[in-house]
Amino acid sequence: MKDIDLTQLLNKMTLEEKVAQLTQLATPFFKGSNDNGEITGPMKEMGISQSTIENTGSVLGASGALQTKAIQEQHLKDNRLGIPLLFMSDIVHGYETIFPIPLAMGCSWDLPLAEKSAEIAAKEAAVSGIHVTFAPMVDLVRDPRWGRVLETTGEDPYLNSEFSKAQIRGFQGSDLTNDLSRVAACVKHFAAYGAPEGGRDYNTVNMSEREMYEQYLPSYRSALEAGAEMVMSAFNTVDGIPATGNKHLMRNILRKEMGFEGVLISDWGAVKELIPHGVAEDEAEAAFKALQAGIDIEMMTTCYVDHVKDQIEKGMLEESLVDEAVFRILQLKNKLGLFENPYRGADEQLEKETVMSDAHRNVSYELATKSVVLLKNQHHVLPLKQNQKIALIGPFADSGDILGAWSWKGSKADAVTLKNGMLQRIDHSSLTVAKGSQVEASSIDDIAEAVEACKDADIVILALGEDSEMSGEAGSRTNIKLPEAQLNLFSHIKKTGKPIITVLFNGRPLDLTDIHDQSDAILEAWYPGTEGGAAIADVLFGNINPSGKLTMSFPYSSGQIPVYYNHFNTGRPKDAPDAQERYASQYLDSPNKPLYPFGYGLSYTTFSYENMKQSSEAMGAEDTLTFSIEVTNTGELVGDEVVQFYIQDVTGEVVRPLKELKDFKKISLNPGETKEVQFNVREEQLRYYHSDLRYMSDKGKFNAFIGSSSEEVLSLSFQLL
Repeated sequence: MKDIDLTQLLNKMTLEEKVAQLTQLATPFFKGSNDNGEITGPMKEMGISQSTIENTGSVLGASGALQTKAIQEQHLKDNRLGIPLLFMSDIVHGYETIFPIPLAMGCSWDLPLAEKSAEIAAKEAAVSGIHVTFAPMVDLVRDPRWGRVLETTGEDPYLNSEFSKAQIRGFQGSDLTNDLSRVAACVKHFAAYGAPEGGRDYNTVNMSEREMYEQYLPSYRSALEAGAEMVMSAFNTVDGIPATGNKHLMRNILRKEMGFEGVLISDWGAVKELIPHGVAEDEAEAAFKALQAGIDIEMMTTCYVDHVKDQIEKGMLEESLVDEAVFRILQLKNKLGLFENPYRGADEQLEKETVMSDAHRNVSYELATKSVVLLKNQHHVLPLKQNQKIALIGPFADSGDILGAWSWKGSKADAVTLKNGMLQRIDHSSLTVAKGSQVEASSIDDIAEAVEACKDADIVILALGEDSEMSGEAGSRTNIKLPEAQLNLFSHIKKTGKPIITVLFNGRPLDLTDIHDQSDAILEAWYPGTEGGAAIADVLFGNINPSGKLTMSFPYSSGQIPVYYNHFNTGRPKDAPDAQERYASQYLDSPNKPLYPFGYGLSYTTFSYENMKQSSEAMGAEDTLTFSIEVTNTGELVGDEVVQFYIQDVTGEVVRPLKELKDFKKISLNPGETKEVQFNVREEQLRYYHSDLRYMSDKGKFNAFIGSSSEEVLSLSFQLL
């Protein structure tokens, strides 16, 4: 880190220069970019002055060592004080080597591998000139209608917290200043963005503050404890106030309570969006409220540069608010070593050697194999047998659209399709391929070709799902079933009488009512990334034994949404011993429980759970209570199992969830092998937020559960004295 007096540098800056530092502009605004500052359309209409561009603090979306170095070089010539730019981009689940989407990554329950994937993403991004990634997204999610569920690791605050820490470690490493292969991480979206009403993106979020503390804030807190350098504000309201203008949320909760001292950035256009939200009359008031709330960087709107200087000169705002924001930005630039080396890790030759290397693709493959979830396997139709004649049918049979949203630099052409993955593993004469339908359209000829392809087949693989535009940001859907064209294709293939293995490519839990009972096997592949086809093929043929477990529940029907495992009980639970036939909390036309619960996933082998024990039936506040269980591989193949540990606080000062994940361990077992798995319980794991938001535990009875999912568990009870 260069020995530079940041306070002295700040004092040299004019007010106009300081306000420009708080502005982030997209790549085309800058000389040296591929557009060389020649902007058109909506960007031109923003009316950004050349002076603002020369003094702005950061660039959005630039990549490639050649381009980022050219932009930085030109900027340093134009900037009076030689303050370097920060380059920021969305490197969510890979730069060019694309890993499975985060929701799939969560289903691996593999924290070291998740950390490794973030490390590789950082390495590829850093050598390409990027300094900051807008990741990880740690929003807790319960509504699969919301397209952005694919960017998170699921519905559980503990598991999300563990993955958030792993990803922060992967992106930033332990020495961000000197390790030029790392990037600063920006955790998003603060706060509670994952709970929009109706699952509609950017929509209102309405929850109690206690619920926010209990379920939605833990993963942000964990990311900050892991050292995340930046935070991005959310688009949504929090307690009636948009997050980007929410002073209590940002200054009291984030800064004071959580101790965050890094840079806070708005999401794209969110400062100006305070106007349609209805809390700002115009851009001037939007700037005033966002700066008061503590937003350091305004992304891609001009409220700050157009109004803050004038407001300070009129005495409406304190210049100290600008100074503290600029100082945080300068601190991050200094921490990244940009004053000493403004080009940091950007290196054209190393970029060619690093990006999309075989070693990186191998990790993408490994994570994809561990992320897929076997949902159904009737009569053990999987794994496939080498001598079977296979018909591979569906819009994803030979599609490279398996990367998912936020695979910005990923190439669909470089992705291994399922067809190619299978052909690398079997004789070509054993496989017949037909598209059958588009994602959302089909024709008589396409269906006829698909039916013909089944004629000589022993088994059919139907590769179905959503195209990448059907989920992700602004990808909300009220109907989360497969598109009608694919359901029509399915019904025609079903009439052939051949066994059907359905492989799903999608970014959210789907309503599988129409195909669940009629499929002999279902493999949830998600968007598996660059090596997806190879990974799925190896799972299908049994070269890899699937071990993924769901981290977001699949609804029995869309009408249940939101459906999640760690819900509260009611005064009239359906499963109570004295429950009435009608007057209980239930649906008349659907089960209460999801089709597939949190933690669920099958293997090609089987596991038994026996002899659950506890070291004591009671514990004091200073004690550690140990639970153990014997897990045996009762099948014929080596397999990995995620052993899950849950606790229920039976009686609380406020209602407590029926189960809460507290720990898990992933073990590997040979056929016939038994391992004892232990979990420790400490008093701090029993704490929760009370009605007055005090975080503490209550004395009394608790239930402990160990099992293969949130539903399949053994249990014992204990007392906290």
